[in-house]
Amino acid sequence: MTDDLKSIIESLLFVSETPLTVNQLKTVLDDHDSADIKAALETLISEYQERNGGFVIREVAGGYQFRTCSRHSPWIRRLLKPSASRLSRAAMETLAIVAYHQPIIRTDIEHIRGVDSGGVLRLLMDRKLVRVLGRKEIPGRPLIYATTRHFLEVFELRDLKDLPTLNEIESLGPAEMEAVSDEVENSSEPDVLAEAPSETEQDEKD
Repeated sequence: MTDDLKSIIESLLFVSETPLTVNQLKTVLDDHDSADIKAALETLISEYQERNGGFVIREVAGGYQFRTCSRHSPWIRRLLKPSASRLSRAAMETLAIVAYHQPIIRTDIEHIRGVDSGGVLRLLMDRKLVRVLGRKEIPGRPLIYATTRHFLEVFELRDLKDLPTLNEIESLGPAEMEAVSDEVENSSEPDVLAEAPSETEQDEKD
């Protein structure tokens, strides 16, 4: 591994708006093998951790990405002034159900929550945290829901295996839960979000 390779990867991560996988980096760096690229990434991760500065490189959503340090969130919010509102408790609850039970249909979500969840699901789809996988082959062919890659990015997860256990979630205090909500708020993209179709509207399109 050369310092030049490391600096090139650093530049690619800096300009990318989404996490880059090793395979994506390899398509650009076709004269380097995956082992060299992984070694360079590991070195960069260590260097940024030791620097203890304003941002780091993390492995999220199956790739690698620059991320700001969570301790600086209050100042980042002052600069960006995010317009999106925080997720409600109902939205966080629904998102957790989808994350831990996916793939899942709306009636199963509502059976667990005990209330109608159509509006909350549309909100989560607007935030690009939940997506439609398809339809379940049962009477009525209901939509099947799952989390998105953006969900992994927001919660800094490499993949769904990194989800905390239910016991770990229950142990979170109010301040930690607020920090999670802040992550969602700061990551929202209200200028490119489209209204997600309801199941009735989806039926009409089909």
